[in-house]
Amino acid sequence: MLASLLKQIPYFSEDDIAAFEPLWRKRVTLNRGDFLIREGQVEQHLYFVLSGALWLYYPAQDENICVGFSYPNTLVTAFPSLVSQQPSTYCIQALRKSELLAISKSDFEEIQEKRPIFSRFWRQELEKALVGKMEREIDLQLLNPEQRLQRLLNRSPHIFQLVPRKYIASYLRMTPETLSRIM
Repeated sequence: MLASLLKQIPYFSEDDIAAFEPLWRKRVTLNRGDFLIREGQVEQHLYFVLSGALWLYYPAQDENICVGFSYPNTLVTAFPSLVSQQPSTYCIQALRKSELLAISKSDFEEIQEKRPIFSRFWRQELEKALVGKMEREIDLQLLNPEQRLQRLLNRSPHIFQLVPRKYIASYLRMTPETLSRIM
């Protein structure tokens, strides 16, 4: 699955893929409710989701604040912790049984040094993530819940097939009842 996706990236040669794929050594199976990372742990891996769905959230005193989702064919990590090597302030938890592949931070950094094409790949992934986060910032500034929902439906309609609505409601900063009413 990972190799077939990598083959879709036009600037990756067969040799690049052959060098990269074996570095995803760690296979992770999570059952619903299992944590990939908890608050306070230091992230050491970048993960590729093979199956399932996960949510990323900030644990707050009165409610967990959803900051994103990951599902098949996406990358996921507790990014601030991965970069800073400080304890994560976020949690990543499986919403359903999930299978992931992982590459260690050190292996990923090493291949970027040896093969600059992977730095290009990582830069493009980070650019996509930044655009997504900027879109999310706009969503959070909109006072109208209907507008927030419509923007999510336009951007990621598939999320409604993968993620329970109570988590989508948290992501949209509304109650599950409000989400049900406006849907």
